[in-house]
Amino acid sequence: MKQEAQPQTLAILPVHRSKAEAKKFYDRISRFYDYVAGAFERKYAEMALERLSIQNGETVLEIGFGTGHSLKRIAQSVGSKGKAYGIDISSGMLEVTRRRLEKAHLTSRVELRRGDAVKLPYTANTFDAVFISFTLELFDTPEIPKVLQEIKRVLKPDGRLGIVSLSRKYGESTLLRLYQWAHQKWPKYADCRPIYVEESVTDAGFKIQSRHMARLMRLPLEVVVATK
Repeated sequence: MKQEAQPQTLAILPVHRSKAEAKKFYDRISRFYDYVAGAFERKYAEMALERLSIQNGETVLEIGFGTGHSLKRIAQSVGSKGKAYGIDISSGMLEVTRRRLEKAHLTSRVELRRGDAVKLPYTANTFDAVFISFTLELFDTPEIPKVLQEIKRVLKPDGRLGIVSLSRKYGESTLLRLYQWAHQKWPKYADCRPIYVEESVTDAGFKIQSRHMARLMRLPLEVVVATK
């Protein structure tokens, strides 16, 4: 009898669009992103930030800050004695976030940069915590361990990592197969795809502190908090 494939053996789909195409896409939708996807994602980003437990006076980095809702909360959490940093590939997202922070009078607490997390422009042992929400799954499969190693490099000893990502953990479903078909059919637009979050974090040498499974429009998510 043929055995059903175990989740760990199911392949992660490749990312077919280039970084230049990704930047162009997110620049174009930056002003409308909150209406397209941001409102659905925010609940789970908030859940992860609760678990990450950012403290007053800490130094915290968000990778892929998008329209800046989470980065605004991070800036509020670190207080006037702390510092928040954000890096995103999209200059359009950076401008939307800058305006959000200006409106909240938080610009003095935040440093924004445009860049690629495969090579973070920060020195080693800088951050108490790093947060990455609906972004790790945008990197092509060979880049995911590189991003996690860069995060590990810039975290302080015992620094914390919080991740929200689409998950491949529990294998196939009709909806997941449909979503992955869309990813293959329109790779420049349906650029997210589910990955093995906990396994990737563990393979990078982090220690898992908590993991929570959730659903975004019936697609599986993992919310993971780990320490260096």
